[in-house]
Amino acid sequence: MKLGIIISQTHPETVWNAFRLANFSIKQGDTVKIFLIGEGVEYETNNSKKYNIQEQTETFLQSDNAKILACSTCLKSRNQEATNACALSSMKDLYELIQKSDKILTF
Repeated sequence: MKLGIIISQTHPETVWNAFRLANFSIKQGDTVKIFLIGEGVEYETNNSKKYNIQEQTETFLQSDNAKILACSTCLKSRNQEATNACALSSMKDLYELIQKSDKILTF
């Protein structure tokens, strides 16, 4: 299955669970793309011992079936830049993710 996950918030437990689901899905043989939009582009800022988002992200990115995209407009409005792990993307990329995915989940 091709799974698209859209993260639009920074609530630590929610983001952590989104990545946990993404990692579980990859283990089931799925392809997963995560698109960060709005506050979601700040997902790494709320990492904690209880909700280790960074650990889940690192596990996710170890797979060839995983990709993280981030809305460039949302990043720019927050004076952030893309990283090696998170490519600059656009509404066109989000639309294509939605169009090509079998399922879409939002967090």
